[in-house]
Amino acid sequence: MALDKFHLTHDRKANNWRLEKEGAQRATKIFENKGDATKGGALAGAIGKSGGSVRIHKQDGTIQEERTFPRSADPKNSKG
Repeated sequence: MALDKFHLTHDRKANNWRLEKEGAQRATKIFENKGDATKGGALAGAIGKSGGSVRIHKQDGTIQEERTFPRSADPKNSKG
């Protein structure tokens, strides 16, 4: 079963952080700052029960890390 893929990126124009599902036209959730998005289960809550993989980008657009929700869905053969 393939997981849905999401990206958390900085929007320079709006000066906020957007969680977007790959291929979607609109943001799944918008956060005021990166800290709000990455703490306290905020990403897991925004993705929902079906889970998914989130690539968290730095402000310059490069990938900082990748998280899988729920954790049990993380592929066993990955390095992380």
